[in-house]
Amino acid sequence: MWRASLVTIFPDMFPGPLGLSLAGRALAQGGWALETVDPREHATDRHRSVDDTPAGGGPGMVMRVDVLARAVDAAAPLGDTRPRLLMTPRGTPLTQKRVRELSAGEGVVIVCGRFEGVDDRLVAARGLEEVSVGDVVLSGGEIGALVLLDACVRLLPGVMGHPESGTEESFSAGLLEYPQYTRPPSFEGMDIPPVLTSGDHAKVARWRREQAEAATKARRPDLWAAFRAAQGRPATKGE
Repeated sequence: MWRASLVTIFPDMFPGPLGLSLAGRALAQGGWALETVDPREHATDRHRSVDDTPAGGGPGMVMRVDVLARAVDAAAPLGDTRPRLLMTPRGTPLTQKRVRELSAGEGVVIVCGRFEGVDDRLVAARGLEEVSVGDVVLSGGEIGALVLLDACVRLLPGVMGHPESGTEESFSAGLLEYPQYTRPPSFEGMDIPPVLTSGDHAKVARWRREQAEAATKARRPDLWAAFRAAQGRPATKGE
């Protein structure tokens, strides 16, 4: 079973939205498991402190390495080979490729930082992989963890009704997804593109590919350049 262990001082934030819809149903049916470990349970003082002032001075507080290390060890005892992740804005951007790799494994251990972050020694001491969900700063790692878990859980076998739903979507082929339409055929003067109702599957596939390429080129030049390079056709000037 795919297992997610969260190290967080706010365990009540979980499962949160992951307890609803497809992920929630899969969780209730035993398709995956989630547990939380509160670092405060591993503090040694009477105030259950998990943070302290930053070395060198500065504003805010930093989460202590000793307390967090004990919490990580409780979440992932010796022999647990699941990847250990730290949600942080300075981490490597999360990609669909990495999500697929994580969902194909045994699960994840996620450390959710708070305050000004965690003592950097924890990263080396417990072999944490630093992960970012975007160039934004959140109040803590919990929201980022929810994003990562939702992305992984939806790819687990049996979670989505149609397995193809996980392959024909943004980033699956290095491109953004093509536009989608449904009933009614006309809305406020805007009609569904005729090719989609033509019944010609080859034309539909070609149109979708063209739209995916156009959207990627216009909205994500970084992805477009990588896509062209992967095909052996580097993007030319102006693309």
